[in-house]
Amino acid sequence: MTADIYNPIFLDKEAARLHLEATRWPEGAVCPHCGSFNARELKGKSHRAGLRQCNETECRKQFTVTVGTVFERSKVPLNKWLLATHLLTSSKKGMSAHQIHRMLGVTYKTAWFMCHRIREAMTDTTPPPMGGPDKIVEADETYYGNKVSHKKKRAMKRSATAKGTKGGFSGVGNKYTVVSLVERGGSIRSFHVDRADRANIREILVRNVSRKSNLMTDESRLYTIVGEEFNRHSKVNHSRGEYVRGDAYTNTLEGYYSIFKRGMVGTYQHCGESHLQRYVTEFDFRYNGRALNDNERRDACLRGIEGKRLTYRRTNKAA
Repeated sequence: MTADIYNPIFLDKEAARLHLEATRWPEGAVCPHCGSFNARELKGKSHRAGLRQCNETECRKQFTVTVGTVFERSKVPLNKWLLATHLLTSSKKGMSAHQIHRMLGVTYKTAWFMCHRIREAMTDTTPPPMGGPDKIVEADETYYGNKVSHKKKRAMKRSATAKGTKGGFSGVGNKYTVVSLVERGGSIRSFHVDRADRANIREILVRNVSRKSNLMTDESRLYTIVGEEFNRHSKVNHSRGEYVRGDAYTNTLEGYYSIFKRGMVGTYQHCGESHLQRYVTEFDFRYNGRALNDNERRDACLRGIEGKRLTYRRTNKAA
């Protein structure tokens, strides 16, 4: 992955604005306040570039291409926003906020906030049902990281040593849990959950997957009962070394989890649980856009910026 640093949209604010307008408004400017196409651009030295006014009598409000988007009210130049979006959407295992901060010449805090805004743009707010007749959907869960902070872990180990006991943190109960669904040859959808149990698994499956689908899982008992609700439920027994039996396998998800974990461990390293869903969404977005080139994937993300205002307070406190 290499961004063309000489692309004008990454160097010039005006070129970046024109590109964003063409991407967001392919059929002409739309007023974000009333949805009208009836708007005129205000020109002259007294108006900033790209400022428009709605001509509807009951509206008459002014707007630019960033109003009503994750870029609204940002002091970061628009060309830097587009470069950050390109870097984050085209890097297979993600790009850290530290790297963004060095490459764009913004503070680390600004880069961190920018990355979260871009991840918000990657979120599909109206996802269609997965699967259907003759379609195969794989379901699996993975466990990542450690819910216990390094500082607390050291303190608990010291306490355990003083008491003459062992202070270990093994087991999935201490890890973050991610449940994923993938339609063979289609898209993936992942969810961070507090814990993987039958109730959580069933809710995720029935809310996202057509019951006419063929469900493929491993031997986990989490899927035994809910699997009966689908057209067919086939499973492989990983504990016995079985990974493929006919069309029954979860290798698609295993490959996805490999990329996800390498990115989280090697690129992001320290991810708080409150933000994990946004990172999961980022990896989903890149996987679902795997057939696109880097420019197309970037523009697909830019088309998702609308209606997703994200303040620093919201980003800092919760996912």
